[in-house]
Formats: sequence, structure tokens, C-alpha cells
Amino acid sequence: MKLLRWGPPGTEKPGLLDDRGVIRDLSGIVPDIGGETLLPRSLDRIRALTPARLPPVDPGVRIGPCVAGVGKFVGIGLNYADHAAELGAAVPPEPVVFLKATSSICGPNDAIEIPRGSEKCDWEVELGVVIGTTAKYVPEADAMSHVAGYCVVNDVSERDFQLNRSGTWDKGKGHDTFGPIGPWLVTADEVPDPQDLPLWLEVDGRRMQQGSTRTMVYGVRFLVSYLSRFMTLHPGDVIATGTPPGVGQGMKPPVFLRPGQTIRLSVEGLGVQEQRTVPA
Repeated sequence: MKLLRWGPPGTEKPGLLDDRGVIRDLSGIVPDIGGETLLPRSLDRIRALTPARLPPVDPGVRIGPCVAGVGKFVGIGLNYADHAAELGAAVPPEPVVFLKATSSICGPNDAIEIPRGSEKCDWEVELGVVIGTTAKYVPEADAMSHVAGYCVVNDVSERDFQLNRSGTWDKGKGHDTFGPIGPWLVTADEVPDPQDLPLWLEVDGRRMQQGSTRTMVYGVRFLVSYLSRFMTLHPGDVIATGTPPGVGQGMKPPVFLRPGQTIRLSVEGLGVQEQRTVPA
């Protein structure tokens, strides 16, 4: 299934994308897409519905973040060997973990703000993993049973704030609009192998990133298990699993975003995002 949230910011309603690409209103069935709605029994209830019997939604409606009430937005750094190489960084012996502010989350086509004082705002297309059942000290063999589904993430980053302003990476990762997620939450049964997904990103029509989740250093199964040793993962938590090569920081010379540009990105089967950059 492809689940989504539609409507104005802050008042989104739950929806489902049917096989014909029509958005169907789920607000009479579930309160939202998040929390208990992501439990297996709730997803099975939605799966049993006949989409054609649900009210259609105006095709021009705004699409919001695909998950409501995200408790944790966890990022994984340097998780593609070819991306680490372009930055001249060593592959980490364990996953690099950081947290993006949940206030950074926005819709997949909402404008991205270039922060005040920013000179190094960068893009990162990533596979997002959405947790469906509580995970604590989960063995790798059981990790995938805790995944509700997947989505596209743009892990927007301000490199100067991230790398040169002392402390952790969080300063460069948490600005408002730095976390577009969606358009859809595609349930795990429709993604048989999350380690074989092409992903790409364009800026103003120029292909910047082109890669595959095959080159992840640490795969989804390992990451869910690994993170569950350090923090309990709850339904609706989102993991951004890292980015392939082609980020602005890695170019020679580096290239960064400025207001007035258009970003398009996708992970195969999970939909396309498109954002316009604006000054904060």
C-alpha cells in the first residue's frame, strides 16, 4: 500500500493512493498515518478495504509528510562507501548516528528554507525507514518485522553549521524544512528488497546524485537492530539511512544551494519529491 497525508500544514488527513493514482480519504477509517495506525493489525485493516469505495480527494491537494507525530528522526552518516570516498572520509567502523529535529519535517513538495547566514546548504537523497512496532534490543534476524514501510527523505544539510560550528552534526541538520518525507509511505510488503533500490536527485534539471542502496555500508536490517541497542524505536520513528555520492560538498569545487532553485529526487517505487528553495 501507498499511504499518505494530505491537506494544509498542521491539519493533514490520512489517505491512500489507489492503483490508478487516485488519492482516497482514510479519515473515516483511521485518525492519521502514524503511531498505532502503523501496527500490523491496523495496516491489515486498511489493506482489507476496497479503495474504490473510499471518497476521492482533489488531485491538486497538497501532500504533507507521510508520517504524523514522528517521535524520533534518526540520521545515519557516511553510510555509502562511494559517498565516503567522495568526501575523503574513512568508512566508519560503526554507523554514525545523529538526530534531526522533528520540527525539520515537512511535506515532500514544500519549499526548503535556506537558513540565515547559510553559505553551504546541501542536498541528500535517502531511503527512509518507518518503524511499525516497538523495537528494543532486537536481533538482526527479527529486525525487518519491526519495519512498517519506506519513504523518500531529503536530508537537507548546512555543511558549515554541521562541520565547523563545534559539537555534533545536529546544528546543520535540524533547520525548519530540512526533512521532507514522502510523498508516500510504501508498506514493507511492496518493497521486497530495500537493498536494491536505485535513487537519484536533480538540481535545476541537472542530475547530481545517482546511486543504489546496494552500496550501503550498513543495511536496513543491521541499522534497525543496531539502533535498538541505544534507543527504543517506536511506531512512526523514521530512520534516514544515508546518501549516495553526488552531494554538493563532494564536488570540485563544492556547489551549494541558493534561493530560487528546484530540487527533484526519488527512490525507486517510493515516489518523487520536488522542492523550491527560498530564503528563511
